[in-house]
Amino acid sequence: MLKRGALCIPVFVAFSSVVLFQTRMTARGLNPCVQVTPGIAYVCMELNLKEIPPDIPRSTQNLDLSFNPLEVLNANYFSSVPALKFLDLTRCHITMIQDDAFAGLHNLSVLLLTGNPLQFLGPGAFQDLTSLQRLVLVDTSLSSLDSLPIGHLTALQELNLSNNDIDSLKLPKYFSLLTQLQRLILQSNKISSIFQGDLDAMPTHNLTLVLCRNNIKYIQPRSLKGTYLQELSLRSSFEDNSIMQAGLLNMTGLHVNSLVLGGYRNLQGGKSFNKNLLDGLCQMDLQKITLICTKDAFPRTDILSACVNNISTVRFVHAYLRTVDFPENTAIRHIECKDCRFDRVPVEKLAPLQELRVLRITNIGRLIEFDLHSTIWTLPKLEVLDLSNNQLNTGICWSCLKERFSNLMVLNLSFNPLVRVPAELIGPTTLKYLDLQHSRLIGPGKLPSFLGLKNLIYLDITRTSTSVNIECSFCGLDSLEVLKMAKNSFKGNRVTANTFTNVTKLKMLDISNCQLQYVSLSSFDLLHDLHELNISNNKLLDFHPESYLHLHNLTILDFHCNQLITLTKKHLENLPGGLKKLDLSENLFDCSCDRVDFLRWAKEHKDLFMHTEMMKCHSPTHLEDTQLMHVDLSSCQISTATVAVSVSISVFVALALILVYKFYFHLYYMMLLLSGGHSSTDNNKIYDAFVIYSSEDQAWVKQELEETLESGVPRFRLCFHYRDFRPGVPIIANIIKEGFHSSRKVIAVVSTHFLESRWCNFELEVAQSWQLLDSKAGLIFVVLDGVDRAVLRQKLGLFRYLRRNTYLVWKDRDVKRHVFLRQLKAALLDGKTWTEDELRSMLVN
Repeated sequence: MLKRGALCIPVFVAFSSVVLFQTRMTARGLNPCVQVTPGIAYVCMELNLKEIPPDIPRSTQNLDLSFNPLEVLNANYFSSVPALKFLDLTRCHITMIQDDAFAGLHNLSVLLLTGNPLQFLGPGAFQDLTSLQRLVLVDTSLSSLDSLPIGHLTALQELNLSNNDIDSLKLPKYFSLLTQLQRLILQSNKISSIFQGDLDAMPTHNLTLVLCRNNIKYIQPRSLKGTYLQELSLRSSFEDNSIMQAGLLNMTGLHVNSLVLGGYRNLQGGKSFNKNLLDGLCQMDLQKITLICTKDAFPRTDILSACVNNISTVRFVHAYLRTVDFPENTAIRHIECKDCRFDRVPVEKLAPLQELRVLRITNIGRLIEFDLHSTIWTLPKLEVLDLSNNQLNTGICWSCLKERFSNLMVLNLSFNPLVRVPAELIGPTTLKYLDLQHSRLIGPGKLPSFLGLKNLIYLDITRTSTSVNIECSFCGLDSLEVLKMAKNSFKGNRVTANTFTNVTKLKMLDISNCQLQYVSLSSFDLLHDLHELNISNNKLLDFHPESYLHLHNLTILDFHCNQLITLTKKHLENLPGGLKKLDLSENLFDCSCDRVDFLRWAKEHKDLFMHTEMMKCHSPTHLEDTQLMHVDLSSCQISTATVAVSVSISVFVALALILVYKFYFHLYYMMLLLSGGHSSTDNNKIYDAFVIYSSEDQAWVKQELEETLESGVPRFRLCFHYRDFRPGVPIIANIIKEGFHSSRKVIAVVSTHFLESRWCNFELEVAQSWQLLDSKAGLIFVVLDGVDRAVLRQKLGLFRYLRRNTYLVWKDRDVKRHVFLRQLKAALLDGKTWTEDELRSMLVN
């Protein structure tokens, strides 16, 4: 028997599961669609919706509602999304579209209704779709063109009615109103006959009519006479070759620019082409024939009807053709062989075609030989030679091209294993377009391989294993306007100043995915005509403004997927003025407040940027992977009060530093005074006087003071800075401690030099402060002969002191000198006490 609590755990688990499921379903119901582009594009595919989700914004332009059971589209069904331009309703089980179902969708240009079992279309079902350009009604069970209420869709360009049950090609009269219609696709219907008058309502001569995979058994003779078509596609439209032959003969008088015949790879069809199968082509006005998926029906072109020789352009696609053979007098000007069975380019068979303008032999996995040196290989009027997507291991001979193909304008050797490009001075001067992309090249980057191509305007060497190691890699390309060289490399992963100096007419340059780490500041200086620059997917740390300073015509700059952190003020000031598109996505943006100027600028110029959704923050950590345009800058705002306080503090600190610098000595002296250094007693006085003077007066001081006072009677002891200051001690400390504090008196020798000396003036100021603080201190001024009174008056403090106090004047005359010394000694004796040793010494002397 179960215990009472035994059911708790399973019941709790079941209850939790139900709650979790309901929570998920509720969340899904609130926001069921995938947001591709916010406010613009939403995918609501296969969500079991019965109506448009209410949270889809009115601004939505692209909406995918495919694989939802909508069933009936009532009037104003899409009124909540009036801005739609693209609407996908594929396989939504729609059986009825009532009048005004699409009311208000004046901007809708594409409407997909594929796979809906339509049973009823109201006469106003497509009302208001005045901008509709493409209408797809594939597999919708339509049985007649008459039942389509689309006569008012005058902007319609493509009408796709494939995989339906339409059994007649008879165009209703309303088709004459569809003057913009370019493509009418009736593939895989049940059209078996074509009668005279069926296409009378055809609105334009530019219509492409696709009747592929209809079982056409009968075409009334001359039923298409006078009919003009841009293209008529009849792939797998005839049960056998006999019906096809009869049908082509009965299309006499048809004017069609391009006719497509053949089959599909997955369908069995007639295998043999008899000589007369295509004789009906002679009775048509035909410019281009495409024979596609003919398998092994004809291995050679000489078993085809002679009528093929009267057509300007002949294309063989997915055919088992092993060689071509056309007569000399053929009207063929353009031959294309795609995915055929050539082992080599049939130069000997093509040589007779002296009027050939375009030759394309592409996508042949077994084509490995191309003998450009063959003397029988001369086509003087050839303009386009396309040998792309093969297995060629070949070399280019520029002089041979000039000789063999004197009118060659386009050469395409892209997507081949190996192409050797030599350095030759002579090349085809008519060549304008050269495509070598995705072919491994030998020569370019190490040799000046394009010297003879002075008129080339387009060069594509994308992903060709080219390494630009010499400065003359592009020498000779004087007229080049487009250079694409992504997925290559540069020496040292650097673009130097001279890399592009020879291609000054460039308008488009692609150097993306080249592992670049550095771009010289003058790399693009001469590219004044450059309109587009792609330098994305490299390892560049900086978007240096000087590199783009001279690109005045630049309109597109792609710098995405580098290692850029920010754009400085200098960057922004030097951006090309005509720039219209800038891609900085997938960089390492710093979104901290230090970069607020760039972040604010980016938001203000949002329309300039491409792929803004991929412009994400890399730092700081809390903003990592945040879209740059969504960064909240309010936290970086500084209040006015904060700014005022910060400025005030900064001004105060600056003034304090200035004052400290200017009055450093005074502050230092004040500190010493406040520390008690001035409170010395007479017992601490070592000297009778501290002499302050200018070093320019040192000779006078030594002769008249030092020698006279220290060796005379009475003998005095004086303090001189050059003799008595302690070494290794700051000079200001010596002045105060060794000078003023250790002396009874101070003798100031005032001269012209003294008045000009900063140190002397400082010492004088300290002496006056010292005298003020120490009542016993004596300050003796000695004014030398020759001091300018005018200069003395400028020293306001000194002049006032001398006016209020007695001072000594020294003059170089015997009588005056004697009086001066007597007065000076008397001043020094004032307050002097004698020691026993000093008295004994004086008595002895």
